Amino acid sequence: MPEAVLMKEKKLSSLLAHKEFTLYLLARVISHFGDSIDSIAYSWMVYMLTGSKIMMGTLFALNFVPGILFNFFTGALVDRWSKRKVIVITYSCRGLLVIFTALLYWQGWLQPWHLYVLTFTISTIECFSHPAEMAIVPSLLPKHKLLSANSISTSATRTAELAGLAITGGMIAFLGISGAILLDGITFFTAATLIAFIRVNKEETGEDASQSSAAKTSFIQEIKFGLKFLFSNRMIVTIVICAAYVNLCLAPYNVLTPVYVAEILKSGPQGLSILGIGMISGMIVSALWISHKGTQFKKSQLIILGYLMLGLSYSLLYLPTFFQVHSLYFAVVITFCMGMSVSLISTPATTYFMETVPKELLGRVGAIYSMICTIAIPIGSSLAGFLGEWMKVNLLFLIFGLLMIVPFFYLLSRRSFREI
Repeated sequence: MPEAVLMKEKKLSSLLAHKEFTLYLLARVISHFGDSIDSIAYSWMVYMLTGSKIMMGTLFALNFVPGILFNFFTGALVDRWSKRKVIVITYSCRGLLVIFTALLYWQGWLQPWHLYVLTFTISTIECFSHPAEMAIVPSLLPKHKLLSANSISTSATRTAELAGLAITGGMIAFLGISGAILLDGITFFTAATLIAFIRVNKEETGEDASQSSAAKTSFIQEIKFGLKFLFSNRMIVTIVICAAYVNLCLAPYNVLTPVYVAEILKSGPQGLSILGIGMISGMIVSALWISHKGTQFKKSQLIILGYLMLGLSYSLLYLPTFFQVHSLYFAVVITFCMGMSVSLISTPATTYFMETVPKELLGRVGAIYSMICTIAIPIGSSLAGFLGEWMKVNLLFLIFGLLMIVPFFYLLSRRSFREI
């Protein structure tokens, strides 16, 4: 057996030897499988229900408004609570709301205003689950295994998403949009059950320290301390600012992909699934490579390369309009490259964050980190919806793809960043 395969199996078996991490990983795989189905079914449902690019943009933007409004507070709260219980409760609540959405659409009762209410509510719940998920991982594994764990976790969840995307087109044809969305709701309850079996030492999670700190300091003081820590680390600030900028540039792709598939590629839900498969496949390949070779490179090198690849490949989505026969397949190759770029950026950035931030601060600092990263998304999403009404979608992708390359030159010029 090749040495590379043996090394990969050894790393994986050493991670899976930690039972609690294995349960957490399995829960993420199941929930991501459901989410990948929902991402296609929900997007197509909105497109079929409204046909409005402006509404698609504003609805996508609404996804991130709760994070901007509440992440300052939810992160500090999560640091005071059991991370495991937070994840179980939030997963269960999200499952109920997703199932409710499926029921409304199945009965023909779903109205556009329902989408706004449900989106805002689910996104508010995610303000609690995301910092809890980030904060619990370092308590499940030794610090030196975090990079491998993050890359393996990315590979596993992306593989689950790939499987979900591969069957979504057929599932929508067989079960309908409501049936596909219902399945996502069920996966949340399954994942919550697995998380409920995780047992973590409170000392390892930093919960004892957080509760002791909570007894001595006010809620506002805890938030201020999280802010102070985040902004005292210039590398984290740099990563956050670049992430916010890239999220702004990616907004047209995230919002208008159904329109791109329908109007430029002349395809339907199956085409949307195929593009998603290309993206996820790229993420998997990149994450597997990072798990095997990533430690041989500086985190900054991976991130910088990722930004260059992402900008160039995003720009190339302009070209499929010139192909009459194989435009969809050409677009899949491009989204594959985009997926590789995303893992090159996100995996080392997340690992650096987990390695740098003390465990007792991960909840609040992670929430603030997430808030700043996503603060530009509502602006970009709304802008994408309006621009999409009078500009060809592929031209919009070209413009924002070229703008995406800016972080590459910025990070390359910062010597301090190149050292991490």
